[in-house]
Amino acid sequence: MLNRRNFTFALAAAASAAPAGEWTELLPNEKFEGWTRVPIPPVLGVDPRLQWRVDAQKREIVCTGTGGHEWLVCDQEFGDFDLQVDWRFTPRAGEQRYNSGIGVRLSKFGEIWHQAQTGQSGAYLFGADMVNGALQRTNLREQMKENRVKPVGEWNHFDIRAQGALISLGVNGEVVNEWNNVGLRRGLVGLEAEGFEVTFRNFKIRPLS
Repeated sequence: MLNRRNFTFALAAAASAAPAGEWTELLPNEKFEGWTRVPIPPVLGVDPRLQWRVDAQKREIVCTGTGGHEWLVCDQEFGDFDLQVDWRFTPRAGEQRYNSGIGVRLSKFGEIWHQAQTGQSGAYLFGADMVNGALQRTNLREQMKENRVKPVGEWNHFDIRAQGALISLGVNGEVVNEWNNVGLRRGLVGLEAEGFEVTFRNFKIRPLS
């Protein structure tokens, strides 16, 4: 099981030393030091089966989808930033649904979360944030400008910007969704496991000045 710890590894050193505008790759080592598995919903325990692995040669993070519903989060907090990631699902015979996501500004235990949805029905933002002192769910699927997700097995590219109260999602070169009035201004970033094999690469972040 991966334990939360002070993020004193190379990623934190690189991120803290990097000037605004410099990209930092978010790639765990094979022991996932500096990364934590957070169950979804947060009241559940983490499944003992480890469903994540790193292909160091290809610089990819692979989720087999054979464990529980959870986030794999980087332990470093970020405020305003640009984030990029490529992702693709491994095709599965007879499957139509496919489901995963990229988490931004996640709270430590996962009760507050903002997710860029990955799936064949389209990519959009949804999640749970504090609104007027209460936790409230938001789903912006109906505001998605267009479905730019490519067929299963092909690589997709996300550009996510979190700046102040706004989170925007770009898919394969075009912004398709925006979330205004976001309450949580700092948080964690992570990848979601939800029962499907999905691979991530070029997972990188840069702070905004």
